Amino acid sequence: MRNLIKNVIVGAGLLLIACTGSVSAQSLQDLAGAWKLVSVVSEHQGKTSDMYGPHPRGILTIEANGRYVLVVARAHLPKVASHNRTTATDEENKAIVSGSIAHFGTLTVDSASKTLDFRIETSTFPNWDGIDQKRAFTLHDDELRYTVAAGSAGTSSALVWKRIP
Repeated sequence: MRNLIKNVIVGAGLLLIACTGSVSAQSLQDLAGAWKLVSVVSEHQGKTSDMYGPHPRGILTIEANGRYVLVVARAHLPKVASHNRTTATDEENKAIVSGSIAHFGTLTVDSASKTLDFRIETSTFPNWDGIDQKRAFTLHDDELRYTVAAGSAGTSSALVWKRIP
């Protein structure tokens, strides 16, 4: 009888998890792996926009030891006419810089406050070099969502990532 009750409780718990589809990230192991960018939606003065266009490209890789690398770019950055990035025109450079961001460093998870702490070592936006950024997040199945309160473009942004199997 005791085993029957135990099996019913375990089964009910598994059913509840399956029905809700949500996972609470308790550690980096829950986030470790590669993530593909789905969307970046920015908000400025009550208006939303796709900051990197409707089909942004990006990858976030997180190692179990906390090292991470993040790259985000518009789907169609302009080609450099000279084929040499050191001789790109001002217009080409402006479009490329405003259409991309990358940074790397270490990441920690605070499960109590449901925040990620990105400790940015180096960024293509140099103002972020050496700073920490806390970002509220949720994890549901293979979807990671977090908010950047003060993004590199001066707006708040909501990012959605899908785990790469």
